[in-house]
Parts: sequence; structure tokens; C-alpha cells
Amino acid sequence: MARRVIYSMSMSLDGYIVGPDGGFDWSVPDEEVFQASIDEVRGVGVHLLGRNLYETMLYWETADQDSSLDDKELEFADIWNRLPKLVFSRTLAAVQGTYGLASGSLADEIRRLKAESEAGDIAIGGATLAAEAAAAGVIDEYRVRVYPVLVGGGIPYFPGPQHLSGHQRQIDLEQVETRTFSSGVVYLRYRVVR
Repeated sequence: MARRVIYSMSMSLDGYIVGPDGGFDWSVPDEEVFQASIDEVRGVGVHLLGRNLYETMLYWETADQDSSLDDKELEFADIWNRLPKLVFSRTLAAVQGTYGLASGSLADEIRRLKAESEAGDIAIGGATLAAEAAAAGVIDEYRVRVYPVLVGGGIPYFPGPQHLSGHQRQIDLEQVETRTFSSGVVYLRYRVVR
């Protein structure tokens, strides 16, 4: 089976991945949602990130040294640190830890990664990077965990047309899965119809 390109993020009910103050503490998963996220990451072969998400996730490079972490957090840290990751940035000259810095365009890197015989999906994290991938028509699946909260602004899961460089077009989706967690978080998974 060909590698799929997946965009998966948490989102408030009003459509934001972070609030107006840059915070996302409202999306801290409970144990059930966190386990589902861990299971999802197990199916990833490489993760593509923008600079902001890279800086947020850099914490996990040394998280296993934090004695306050529970078993699930340690499990996630182990999986995340073994996962190849590629950062796309116009401002970073170097990255740390288990991250690599992309040298080509997003579309070129995705074509290269899809051509490899490696296993696992290609995950995209970050709204701006995902908007670029959507404009290039390379996303195969959208996965969203909708949290029962309204944050009133911030960075949207689906950035507006100004982020798409005028490449607006309709993208038809087919529902693949839906799940409601006991916390009220709703998981939605859609495949792009081609």
C-alpha cells in the first residue's frame, strides 16, 4: 500500500488549533484520547513539521528524563524520538535532536518520501504547513480531534485563502471513521476523494 499523507491535529469546536494567546492547554488529552494519539503515531513513518510545531515538540527530545512523567507519556516520548522528523522553515539554519531540516519544497519532499519503500504514513503537523500541502493537492487524509471548547480566535485548523496563495478549490472528502470519547472529544477521519 502506498504511503498516505495525513494531516492530524486537535481543534476547538470553533476551528482553532491554538487560542488567541497562543495557548493550547484546552487540548491536553485525557488518558483515552492520549492513547488514541499514541496508536495513531505508531502508524507514522515520518513526521513533517513547521517551525512552530518543531519548537513545541522539541520538549519530547529529553522528556524521558522528567521523573514526573507517567508510563503513557514515556511511551509517547519513546515512539516520538524514534520517529524520523523533517522540519520546514525559512528562518532556521539548523535543528536539534532527531529532527532533520528539509532542503526541498514541501511538495518535492513528499514526492520523494512517497517514492521510498519505507513503511508508515507521512504525517503533517501545523496548520500553515498543512495549508501548503492542501494547496499542492498532496494530503490524502484529514484527521481532527474536536474539543468541546470555543477559544474565540487564534490559528485555525484550516487557514484562510491568504495562506493558500490563491489556490482555492473544493476538496471532496469521504468519511472513514468517527469516534466520540468519554471526555466529549470527537475524532473525525476523512479521506480525500480523488
